[in-house]
Amino acid sequence: MGAIPTQRETASHLSGAPPHTAGASAQDLGRAHVALLGSSLAPGAARAMVRAALADWCARGLPGTEQLTEHLAADVLVVVSELVTNAVVHAGTDVEVVCLMEETGTVVVETADHHPSRAPRGGDDETPADPSEYGRGLRLVAALSEAWGITYRPGTKTVWARLPAAGRETAADAGGDAVTAEQIEAYAGREGPWTGHGPDARPWTEAAGDPSADVADTGLRGLRDREWLGRGALSFLAEASDLLAGQLDEDLVASLTGQLVVPRLADWCGVWLEDESLGRGAWSDEPGTAVGARLAGVWHAGEGHIDELRLALEKDPPRARDPWRSGPVGHPWPGDALGTQGAALAYRLVAGGRPLGTLVIGRAGPAGFPDEITGLVEDLSRRVALAIGAARQYARQATISAVLQRGLLPGAVAEIPGVRSALVYEPRDKGGPSGDFYDLFPAGDGRWCFAVGDVQGKGPEAAVVIGLARPWLRLLAREQYGVPDVLDRLNQLLLDDATEAADAAARALVAVGGPPVAPGDGPQTRFLSLLYGELEPFEGGVRCTLASAGHPLPLLLAPDGAVRAVAAPQTLLGVVEDTAYTSETFELRSGETLLCVTDGVTERRSGSRQFDDGDGLAAALAGCAGLDAGLVAERIRRLVHEFGPRPPEDDLALLVLQAE
Repeated sequence: MGAIPTQRETASHLSGAPPHTAGASAQDLGRAHVALLGSSLAPGAARAMVRAALADWCARGLPGTEQLTEHLAADVLVVVSELVTNAVVHAGTDVEVVCLMEETGTVVVETADHHPSRAPRGGDDETPADPSEYGRGLRLVAALSEAWGITYRPGTKTVWARLPAAGRETAADAGGDAVTAEQIEAYAGREGPWTGHGPDARPWTEAAGDPSADVADTGLRGLRDREWLGRGALSFLAEASDLLAGQLDEDLVASLTGQLVVPRLADWCGVWLEDESLGRGAWSDEPGTAVGARLAGVWHAGEGHIDELRLALEKDPPRARDPWRSGPVGHPWPGDALGTQGAALAYRLVAGGRPLGTLVIGRAGPAGFPDEITGLVEDLSRRVALAIGAARQYARQATISAVLQRGLLPGAVAEIPGVRSALVYEPRDKGGPSGDFYDLFPAGDGRWCFAVGDVQGKGPEAAVVIGLARPWLRLLAREQYGVPDVLDRLNQLLLDDATEAADAAARALVAVGGPPVAPGDGPQTRFLSLLYGELEPFEGGVRCTLASAGHPLPLLLAPDGAVRAVAAPQTLLGVVEDTAYTSETFELRSGETLLCVTDGVTERRSGSRQFDDGDGLAAALAGCAGLDAGLVAERIRRLVHEFGPRPPEDDLALLVLQAE
């Protein structure tokens, strides 16, 4: 949602509300508001909203904007990022952000979540079972703000911060102009954080220079450190969080870490990643080296030193007396590889009480690392650890889903004498089980059976239904049950399974002291739409018997381009007891094509239109006359994708059967 800058009068607030108008006279305020989803992308969206609002207020010349400097704008963006990150980490739900500017130039930021799970807190204590993540980023907020606090109302927690212009460096003090709308829009965007004022402002990366250059000149390095820390370090953390958030590969997280650290904070660094499945046993008391740790990446400001540095670091991996503490601790300097002297520090990468790896950084020269740099890297290392933990969780889930998906679908599609077949199967969620499934298998006695189905919902719930339905289809078919009988029994099976699940849930709830569950309040029936058929080849064609239970009807394409439906609509499976399903029988003659699809094809959307509006699927199939099965499947797939400007939003499956 974009910014909505408005003006309003100062109003009194409820007791305990954020005191952002305390002591202010009645005056106009610039105000921007945005609602954000509770995800790793929310901090970036919040900063974008605030940047746009500040730029708009400056362009409109609202009272107070003449006091807005780049430094204050930078602090506001950092505070917004940290408050939103704090809310998302703990609430995991939608959050609301409000940014206000008073006539004095004071900026107030409020972040509210409506499902607060726990209160933020400070303190230095950190244990493996209770990591200090309750008040993530609030120390940074406190350092930048005149005042900050937490306001509780029923069902809502608001964390607010007040950043005054009074007492800050102003544009006039700096000998420059006030910040412009263009600079606000560029700040923390593609060009990076800014240093300087007015027309002389430029990205901090240009102003600070390369910290690895001329390392012998400790005075110059110290000057660069102070300038960089004063202008760019805080926004660096915010932008680093955005860069790391949402990365789904731990090696990519490690690579990004190296690029963030070198050369901004250190001359070189290395990242080790450990196999967390080894747990506490991955560390031994003597000498305390991680077992199974691998050096995921090595970075150096001078590329010619990377190979030698890698060899040196592999020979002397990091050791930690307490692998569950984030550091920093001293690390041996690889002088033989670099031919210089300097200081090296190791930071344990710990998330959720689990050691995930180690970050080692080094800086040449006698000065070593300033305390501000070591603290900044420690803060960065915690964000790196969270990103690695999230990437590993995603990898575990993706592996489970892939294994589950392979088990839910046939390993190969059966070849039927006298029939050419083609299949298109495109699950929308590549990392989870699809709701669509298919099968084509021999049933004995010269019979083959096929199925194309769509389960209500996605993910594990859909997998349960598919895992129940597909084996039963094969079993009943091989037991010589006809098409209607197979659907009758599968319908009853789904209803019985839902009843048993509801009873089990009710018993579990009562066992833990919960109230009895009224009929209809438990788990709901899991619906299944299914097109199921039986094929019997004979000389000159194939006899096909099929039935559609709440599924898009199959279409038959004749060689002359005529298209007709070859089944009657019937009720979904798992909805009504004692439903008597019926089937249709017809002959698929040489050159005729049968198309079976899921609703991912028929309901493909482009604005308010669907692909099958006005018999769109039949028209598309008619245009496939004369094509073989594979080309028919590919053409329908292409037309479905081209129907809308965006990729399909649902799973897509289609099966083509063509008599030779």
